[in-house]
Amino acid sequence: TIGHFRFSIPANGQNPVPADIAKTMTTDPSKRIPSAQNALAAYLAARFGPPSFSEADAELTKLRGQLASATSSTPETMILTELPIPRATHVLRRGEYDKPIQNRPVEPNIPKSLGGLPINLPTNRLGLAQWLVSPDNPLTARVTVNRFWSQIFGTGIVKTIEDFGAQGEFPSHPELLDWLAVGFIESGWDVKQLIRAIVTSGTYRQNSNITPESYAQDPYNRLLARGPNFRLDAEVIRDSALFASGLLDNSIGGPSVYPYHPEGLWLEINNRPGYSGPYPHSKDPAELYRRSMYTFWKRTVAPPSMATFDAPEREYCVVRRSRTNTPLQALALLHDPQFIETARRLAERMIHEAAADPAARITRGFELCTSRTPTPRELSLLQQALLESAERYKTDPDAAAKLLTVGESPHDTRINPAELAAYSDLARMMLNLSEFVTKD
Repeated sequence: TIGHFRFSIPANGQNPVPADIAKTMTTDPSKRIPSAQNALAAYLAARFGPPSFSEADAELTKLRGQLASATSSTPETMILTELPIPRATHVLRRGEYDKPIQNRPVEPNIPKSLGGLPINLPTNRLGLAQWLVSPDNPLTARVTVNRFWSQIFGTGIVKTIEDFGAQGEFPSHPELLDWLAVGFIESGWDVKQLIRAIVTSGTYRQNSNITPESYAQDPYNRLLARGPNFRLDAEVIRDSALFASGLLDNSIGGPSVYPYHPEGLWLEINNRPGYSGPYPHSKDPAELYRRSMYTFWKRTVAPPSMATFDAPEREYCVVRRSRTNTPLQALALLHDPQFIETARRLAERMIHEAAADPAARITRGFELCTSRTPTPRELSLLQQALLESAERYKTDPDAAAKLLTVGESPHDTRINPAELAAYSDLARMMLNLSEFVTKD
């Protein structure tokens, strides 16, 4: 069998009418569907319309492509909405999801012990949100005020800041808690005004020194006999060191960053193939020195320096952190690369921002770390430590060079390496002072 081919060339040189367009043209206009009528109109305009139409159509196609690209690149997230008809919910027998007690339905409401939901509020999430911030509900304001008090004083008026229930501790000053909560609500939930009222109070501005008499009467300062004194949180310690050194990046917002982390730790703990790659250590200063709240946190491998200072692992919600004081914390402050680098940059500030006199430089560094000037005895001890470090680095230039290369930021080559290394050692001592890591 011999095959045959047929070629058709229009006499006018134009492309033939597409089959779908031809079908639409042969259909009664009153019976055409909107999409087919629109396609016909677009075809006629492109075929017989002015050149400007083709240009506009090409531009429209381009813009539609850009819109589709932007839409597809935007991440989607799940949201929660109310069902048109709420699902029937029952008390479960022994809490098992497949064993509801049919004669014990559960309706949306607030526990009666908390007053119940007012009749003028809808029984849904909006009603719950409105009840939470209602002036008739003091619970939210009391809990919030207590948590701010705990951040400032180290312990809340209710010590169990995570539990205001029957198993929580009774407030040490119930009338004070009520007064702060009412003021917080009446101010329009103004956090700045609340914190200003606390830190300008005579209670907060007391001396934190502990005398034998005050300790005997109030060992845990629950009666507020003295000012607050407690070790700072892990994130605050790191940020304070970056701030003192001048490295802290105060920019707000953006993705998480990856500051210094022990090499190979991710692979050592999560060594299953394909489960975890190497730690993507940041190199950009705009990322490396950001505040600790932007540090990427892998739940199974928490940043070691943070964990050393009792930062929770984030496996579950922790409202009240534990506070310990261990030699390992001093080791981290002296040898962690991020603290060595901040000490070196602090040393550069001491040299550049004070007179050439060692006493003036030491005083400047001490002020940056403690917000006060050193006493004569403290200044004498620090000067002696500086002399000892300077002698050591003069005889061991390799050790000085090694110290100055820690961290991503370059050291100031205008400063003698032995001198800068000596002041860096001194800065490490200052960053390791109990007064630096303690709210006093």
